Amino acid sequence: MTELLSLSDKAVEPYFLGERQLRHYNEPGEGLFIAESPNVISRALDAGYQPVSFLVQRRYAENSMNGILDRFDVPVYTGSDELLSGIRGFDMVRGALCAMKRRPLPAVGEVLDGVSRVAVLENIVNPSNTGAVFRSAAALGMEAVLLSHGSADPLSRRAARVAMGTVFQIPWTYYDDIAEIKSCGFTLAALALTDSAVSIDDCGLENTERLAVVTGTEGEGLSAETIAACDMSVIIPMYNGVDSLNAAAASAVAFYRLGKRRF
Repeated sequence: MTELLSLSDKAVEPYFLGERQLRHYNEPGEGLFIAESPNVISRALDAGYQPVSFLVQRRYAENSMNGILDRFDVPVYTGSDELLSGIRGFDMVRGALCAMKRRPLPAVGEVLDGVSRVAVLENIVNPSNTGAVFRSAAALGMEAVLLSHGSADPLSRRAARVAMGTVFQIPWTYYDDIAEIKSCGFTLAALALTDSAVSIDDCGLENTERLAVVTGTEGEGLSAETIAACDMSVIIPMYNGVDSLNAAAASAVAFYRLGKRRF
């Protein structure tokens, strides 16, 4: 364990970098990401992600983080509360950060192998929404998540924190064309307000063998091309003149109604 005297120490540089810089930190190899809080760090480690270093407040090094720190022979940096408060957001994450190595992402076919329920996210750009969708997907019977390249990074600090670490528990990758998913034998259900949309209560999809629930960007929803490529559109019945929900909320309702029945 190394006591920091200054935050300008080169060893803790990754904790000050932006998400884009972290992703390219080890080019041409895989980059880094920062996991926040003991809970998120523990789930990432349990999923096999490799730590590079830890940055923790003294009281967490001595208490709740002890079991985690003892598992790996990597540098552990600590410092006074006053010093570490100079790190953006440090006080909000229960005093523990970990720089970790990214892993190569699997192919779409690999993620979908043996899966019967998948959440598909098209251009969900808000990392909080991405994290919330992952948490709902893991909790409500979805077995994998596929994201368009315009979506927020699931390993970003905010997404992983909002997801409570479930981004490390459910398989995911990026897709290039939604036709890839359909070619794997999935029925595609778009969450979209279209003239032909049917109620999620009446769509008859709960017993579909392989189902992909497709959710669009927070503002405009799914693209016309994606809706046309889907097998059907479904809507959530609403009241009081409300015609839509936040992407994360709508996904949670759809996952509960259409997810794999395990409960």
